[in-house]
Amino acid sequence: MTATNAERFAAALSQTAEAIEKTLDACLPPPVDIPGEGPLIAAMRYAVMGGGKRLRAFLAVEAGRITGAPRHGTLRAGAALECLHAYSLVHDDLPAMDDDDLRRGKPTVHRAWDEATAILAGDALQTEAFRILANEETHGDALVRARCVLRLAEASGAAGMVGGQALDLAAEAGHAHQDAAAVKRLQAMKTGALLQASAEIGALLGQAARAHLEAISTYAAALGEAFQIADDLLDVEGDEAEVGKRVGKDAGAGKATFVDILGLEGAKARARQLADEAAAALAPFGEDAALLSAAAYFVVDRKS
Repeated sequence: MTATNAERFAAALSQTAEAIEKTLDACLPPPVDIPGEGPLIAAMRYAVMGGGKRLRAFLAVEAGRITGAPRHGTLRAGAALECLHAYSLVHDDLPAMDDDDLRRGKPTVHRAWDEATAILAGDALQTEAFRILANEETHGDALVRARCVLRLAEASGAAGMVGGQALDLAAEAGHAHQDAAAVKRLQAMKTGALLQASAEIGALLGQAARAHLEAISTYAAALGEAFQIADDLLDVEGDEAEVGKRVGKDAGAGKATFVDILGLEGAKARARQLADEAAAALAPFGEDAALLSAAAYFVVDRKS
């Protein structure tokens, strides 16, 4: 990625994040001072607002842009994706899962409140994601909205993110074989599925032609795999203050990663190869897809 593309991408990512923050503020329930309901809404907002790169939202917005989707709808889709992603982080951080105290440089929800509130906030954010996506404000065509809802459900349930987390817990407990194929499947489900769906939902909102939807799907699948390899590398080489969460936990838990399988330099080379593959998949869109191409290299080079 050239310096010019990197600068354009950084500016676009920041602008999208700002727009998503405003969209989330408008979509989420407003703060209230009511016992029970007040802490729940406060925890929901704490979990999803004021932090994160908003990469999933960016993928939806940009894929929508290059396929002709209205920006208002892709911003709402991006907000829905961020709610779904935040729910997964809140639950993953719980003591029964990854048992983390820090997320995005601040206390996890169950530390800032309590475990019960964290579970309920995650539940509410999950359903909020589908409410936002299914609302007619996201797209005027009910069939388009239904396809988006279906795609998000496929990516986030037992065949996607949740199933990947179950495989991850089994691996940590020593109950699963951890060869390269198993690690690739786990990571594709736990992390890659939602990233891939994010770009595809943007294209669905743009009612993209089949060939264009397939190109975006190929792009996002490679980006998702590169993202997880970069996460594995950060767990080994990253600085906790910069990453914003505990590092070194995969080795401590005895979980296999692509760093273990390919070695440090091999994992870096594979991540770079995947970024190249992702960028190549966008050829049908020409220069219009430059920002999406830059995103593929960003996930490899990021420090958090």
